[in-house]
Amino acid sequence: MGKTRNEILFEAEDFATLGFEHAPVGLVITENRVIRACNAAFAHMFGYEPEDLRDRSFEVLYPTHEEFVQIRDRGVEALRERNSYWDERVMARADGSLFWCRVRGHTLIREEPLARAVWSFADLSGHRPYQPLTPRERDVVRHLSEGLTSKEIARELAISHRTVEVYRARLQKKFGVANTNALLRAMSGVPQERIASDR
Repeated sequence: MGKTRNEILFEAEDFATLGFEHAPVGLVITENRVIRACNAAFAHMFGYEPEDLRDRSFEVLYPTHEEFVQIRDRGVEALRERNSYWDERVMARADGSLFWCRVRGHTLIREEPLARAVWSFADLSGHRPYQPLTPRERDVVRHLSEGLTSKEIARELAISHRTVEVYRARLQKKFGVANTNALLRAMSGVPQERIASDR
């Protein structure tokens, strides 16, 4: 019986390939937001096989085109300055279900951070189930995370102060919390500046 691919790689001391292919976290190499290579953990997290994602735009993994566009430049400055970036965001599986994941990035070209980069993705759905939000709820949460008051949010969204209060109350009830700080913590478990907003 012939040797397995893993045995051949191990004997050739190709530990980098073994590590990439069998890492217990999703790993992906991108070029201008196009997937050039990914490991099995990454593909399976999203409900695909690795070959299904090769040379496809990252857009296929976002809930909507708008979210893909809005999040596109998030982290570029951090990668350019420190070559280190992470956030937590909602992504879409092949079956359309949404889930929270933690994203960490490292660029290979600091002058053009998205030109070539390596990313890790960890599925957080085991301890942070996705709670669906309406587009307006997302708007309100985004502005709350920026520290805006209800009156300021009302001006930004061109709605009444009272309507913002209704959305705040609805969100607090949905997440079972009593105030805005608890709401933001319940939604993420991390500082709000690390949550990639789709707007």
